Amino acid sequence: MEAQQVFDRLWADYISQNPAAKRVYDLFTTEGETVYNDHIAFRTFNDPRINIEVLSQEFLKVGYEYKGSYNFEQKKLNARHFEHKTFKDAPRVFISELRTEEFSPFLQEVVKGIIDAIPSGMTGKSELIYAGNLWGTPSFEVYEALRKESEYAAWVYVYGFRANHFTVSINGLKKYDTIRKVNQFLKDNGFIINASGGEVKGTPGELLEQSSIMAGILPVKFKEGTFEIPSCYYEFAMRYPDSDGKLYSGFIAKSADKIFESTDFYKK
Repeated sequence: MEAQQVFDRLWADYISQNPAAKRVYDLFTTEGETVYNDHIAFRTFNDPRINIEVLSQEFLKVGYEYKGSYNFEQKKLNARHFEHKTFKDAPRVFISELRTEEFSPFLQEVVKGIIDAIPSGMTGKSELIYAGNLWGTPSFEVYEALRKESEYAAWVYVYGFRANHFTVSINGLKKYDTIRKVNQFLKDNGFIINASGGEVKGTPGELLEQSSIMAGILPVKFKEGTFEIPSCYYEFAMRYPDSDGKLYSGFIAKSADKIFESTDFYKK
């Protein structure tokens, strides 16, 4: 499978999970903009059956290579990013994993239980990246308990393996060519910007500015009934050239730390 086919498949699932993202995409294209994808991100746990090593396989097979590692102390996450070897416009891939051993026995037990419930033919396989929730209908009570420790863990418990967010490259836009113009355009159209740490994360001096809308609220079927919770979100990134004139291609941990909060629970 070529890289574009991989992303087309992931995009189709992503916009089905997050109709707000499709509305944003359509708003930009209606304005005459071409939307390029800066990066796409995934979440998982650090169990060897489903960790970063496993989720990165599908991308390595279509020409990606490892580029950088990140540590999120507060969120207790490891992350890596990957870039395509030859296709310069291919999106970066960012995969993070929760260090479950740093959490309560309850969280560790829940995570082990859902991973144990994954069909044996799926663990360790590259196809896992498309699989969604493989452990069945979640419990709202468990979701709420997980949220108290880690919004990240609660999100994966409900949604499983799928793109957590896509990211519009502001460098590829013409009319909305700054992050502040993008944020204002989104707010004018009724979207809520993630304000954790400020609406703009990062600075031109750090060579990367990021913002995001809060995740769309979706009705989800739980064992106890249907509840509305955050799903996926859309991010926006502006990259700046380094001293050699080359666009910065990595990520800034303290900015990404706040971007993660785009899926935190909130009520409309």
